[in-house]
Amino acid sequence: MTSHPSEATLLLLDKGSVEQLLTPAEVTQAVREAFVLHGRHEGRVFPLVREKLSTGGVFGIKSGDVPSQGLLGFKAAGFWPHNRELGGEPHQATILLFDPATGRPRCVIDGNAITTVRTGAAGGLGLEQLARQDSTHLTVFGTGVQARSQLRFALRVLPRIATVWYVSVDRKADPAFEALFADQCDMHCAQDADRAVAESDVVITATPGGGQLFDASAVRPGTHLNCVGADTAGKRELPPGVLERARLVVDDREQASQLGEMQWARETACVELGSLLLGETPFSRAASDITVFDMTGLALQDLTVARLIYERACAQALGHRIVWPW
Repeated sequence: MTSHPSEATLLLLDKGSVEQLLTPAEVTQAVREAFVLHGRHEGRVFPLVREKLSTGGVFGIKSGDVPSQGLLGFKAAGFWPHNRELGGEPHQATILLFDPATGRPRCVIDGNAITTVRTGAAGGLGLEQLARQDSTHLTVFGTGVQARSQLRFALRVLPRIATVWYVSVDRKADPAFEALFADQCDMHCAQDADRAVAESDVVITATPGGGQLFDASAVRPGTHLNCVGADTAGKRELPPGVLERARLVVDDREQASQLGEMQWARETACVELGSLLLGETPFSRAASDITVFDMTGLALQDLTVARLIYERACAQALGHRIVWPW
């Protein structure tokens, strides 16, 4: 219901409030809904903004709507590597939800935690659909926020994973990273990325996307790869030759061809994850198939999760409301 102009308020939800309201199961359900809406063409994804800045950062806007649900909004986000020097997180994101009937803002939400968890949940859905369920060995590239989220969801959906190799940027052990998962699997810092990939059933790449991370020859038949870091023109994590050998699944065909790993092999045949979740595209995985999930991130994921957070915050009287008259 739209408030009277003189009574309108705006809800502000900071990082602490958002983290308090996020649960993996509910986020996964919201992200699944986003993929299904996208697959049914019931949710719209507007043209993406993604621009490099003179400061060394990258700024982007992902927006969209679901007309039948009165859902409208955007996420302004990007990557500022120099934030590390300030002791801060390089990824920054803010989400706004609007009343589609009036254009008035309903909620401003810290988007960092949402982005982290919704991307991990999307990765988990990709693993459910594409990875061999008897997978026992996994390699993850990266030890940062997104690598941690991806691994958390991977261990949730692939319970037989027993051994995890991680490839840090300096090839040195990361005790803090290991400690997060030590009670769920055997953790090992990989000195040889190619060897780790060759011995893995599942490979997750969650780096800033600065270049190929391993040799194409290391990917053996039966491997599934979740690729997270290529989200801007010019970025990549996979070496040339992998997509040509793989069955490729994307979150959005057009977006992946412009920003994801698919930008390096745009003629590669692909299907969208939403089609798989809807059962519209039959997918039977042979034991020897190499599969890739190219994850560029859908605006609809941010919106469905933000709506979840907004509704729960309203129900629990969390956040800070300020007067925001017309």
